[in-house]
Amino acid sequence: MAEFKLNGKSVSVEVANDTPLLWVLRDSLHLTGTKFGCGIGQCGACTVHIDGVAQKSCMFPIGGVAGKSVTTIEGLSDEGDHPLQLAWIAEQVPQCGYCQSGQIMRAASLLSTTPKPSDADIDEVMSENLCRCGTYQRIRRAIHRAAGEVVS
Repeated sequence: MAEFKLNGKSVSVEVANDTPLLWVLRDSLHLTGTKFGCGIGQCGACTVHIDGVAQKSCMFPIGGVAGKSVTTIEGLSDEGDHPLQLAWIAEQVPQCGYCQSGQIMRAASLLSTTPKPSDADIDEVMSENLCRCGTYQRIRRAIHRAAGEVVS
C-alpha cells in the first residue's frame, strides 16, 4: 500500500510498488488529466509534480511516492485559473491539446524556481516535453505571459 498526498489530500492505494504512478493516477484514482504518451519517459505528456519537482509519472513507481506530495494538472488550480492555464488560453497554445497538461506542469515547475525565465531557460526546461503539433512558440509566449503572475 502506498500512502501519499495527492493534490493536497491524503490518499492510499493498494497496488504493486513497481506500478507506474501514471497508471495509479488514471486507473485507480480516476484522474485522467495526466496523459499517457509514450510510456518510456521520452515525451513528457505524463508530467506531474512530486514534492514540487516535475517528474514523468510513466517512469515513477508508486512505491517512490510514499510520504510525498503529488500534484497533477487537476490540482494546479481548483477553478482552472492558474496563471499558466489562463496564459495557455490567451495564447491559444493547444492544437490537439494532448500534451498540454504535461507542458503546463513542466512550465509551472520552471516558474516556481525561475519566475522570469529567458527564452533559453524556457527552451532548456521545456525540451523535456514534446509537442507533436509543434506549438513551441506559443508555449514560450504563454510562459512569458504567466511569468511574474505565478506565486510559488
